[in-house]
Amino acid sequence: MASSLLNFTLPLSHHQSIPSSTLISPSNHNSSSNSINLCSLITRNICHSSPFHSRRRNCNFKKRGSCRSSLSEVPFLEPSKDELIGSLKLKLLIAVSGLNRGLAANEDDLRKAEAAAKELESTGGLVDLSTDLDKLQGRWKLIYSSAFSSRTLGGSRPGPPTGRLLPITLGQVFQRIDIFSKDFDNIVELELGAPWPFPPVEATATLAHKFEIIESCKIKITFEKTTVKTTGNLSQLPPFDIPRLPDGLRPPSNTGTGEFEVTYLDSDTRITRGDRGELRVFVIS
Repeated sequence: MASSLLNFTLPLSHHQSIPSSTLISPSNHNSSSNSINLCSLITRNICHSSPFHSRRRNCNFKKRGSCRSSLSEVPFLEPSKDELIGSLKLKLLIAVSGLNRGLAANEDDLRKAEAAAKELESTGGLVDLSTDLDKLQGRWKLIYSSAFSSRTLGGSRPGPPTGRLLPITLGQVFQRIDIFSKDFDNIVELELGAPWPFPPVEATATLAHKFEIIESCKIKITFEKTTVKTTGNLSQLPPFDIPRLPDGLRPPSNTGTGEFEVTYLDSDTRITRGDRGELRVFVIS
């Protein structure tokens, strides 16, 4: 049996053979190790020369190459301008949400709102009111004013303080713009505190203005009068007007006019910058 193994020649593919002398050397190995070496060589030869093994390796290589090729060919799609603007509008709304229109904003909140507004303004481009005037039409709700962080009803201008010194609660603020009549009204909902046991007095103050376009994106407003109308339990009372003071009686700082720039405008969102650096964000209502 040993001699037959020593003279055994292993058949290989492509007419190759391994002589038995290279497989086993009787002078250096015993019969047990000879059998082990022979078996291992046979196993390696069969595995590496098997057509099935070659096909499997080629298949795996092709699959890996196909995956790499597919990944490298996937195009990177840039978002459209409309998609980018939509995401920036959402970012701005998130930045100003929960700030009570700016009354609850701290310095960090002001910086975040300013940065989000600038991103949207930059992406939206310059506003041209000569072609986009129709987008101003309607009733706009104020959702943020950087000047309200000063805790006064006048915003960046002198005004009565909010809080304990004056029992006034500021409600919603709107702007009503009519591009045909050139009316520009600031509408403010107020709640006035009253001594116990009387309920607070709810009222709406409408500050009527006229507006004109003085530059491509700049608007000038001129104050005319203030109309106060009680609501709630006293809604049956008639409204009353507070006329504009004559020019001679008004302080020099109160000219009754103001200017601001519309820095972003579309069908449902508007950003303005006041003549005192005030940032305001409106949504259509």
